[in-house]
Amino acid sequence: MKKIICYGDSNTFGYNPKDNSQFDEKTRWTSILQKNLGLEYEVINEGMCDRTGFVTNPKGFLFSAQKHFPKLISKSENIYLLIIWLGTNDLQFQYDITLGTVEKGLEKLINIAQEKTKNIIIIPPVILNDKVLEGFFNNQFDSVSVVKSSKVGRIFRTLANIYHCAYFDINKITKPSDIDGLHYDASSHKIIAEKLEAFIRQNF
Repeated sequence: MKKIICYGDSNTFGYNPKDNSQFDEKTRWTSILQKNLGLEYEVINEGMCDRTGFVTNPKGFLFSAQKHFPKLISKSENIYLLIIWLGTNDLQFQYDITLGTVEKGLEKLINIAQEKTKNIIIIPPVILNDKVLEGFFNNQFDSVSVVKSSKVGRIFRTLANIYHCAYFDINKITKPSDIDGLHYDASSHKIIAEKLEAFIRQNF
């Protein structure tokens, strides 16, 4: 069985922007991906709401990828494929993150990941839309966050190329819900799963 670890934040967890719940197993993209790939694969959802990728999160260990990810990877064996989708929560205005911090942080995670597998997919952060300034998360994201979200993708793409990782840009196939400008609705989860399945079968 080929183990696929999906490591990310609330959009990997399966956050439902309509009611702040978690989408059920029939709806969230990781579960649909498992169903579509079949029994030859084991898809593991390692998503956590509000997880940051490159700065220390005051909520603690599980929410800070720079601390949690190395521990998770060190104890994980026989990883066939690792999908890394982080960086959106780092754009919260409380962190005032620089592009340089993003670059160094992602590079560190890639180096750790490559100790266990060469099969890695890098997914850039969600490009936020202006609805995030009006919705439930407007106390975390501002207009600067929106601008940064449109710029960080090039860093992810460049590092993916440098380290010979696959690059999968979800922003080119679907957009976040207008409910909060940050999370994906059920139809987008289905699209993400279907496109990722095709990408995995073609590249790995």
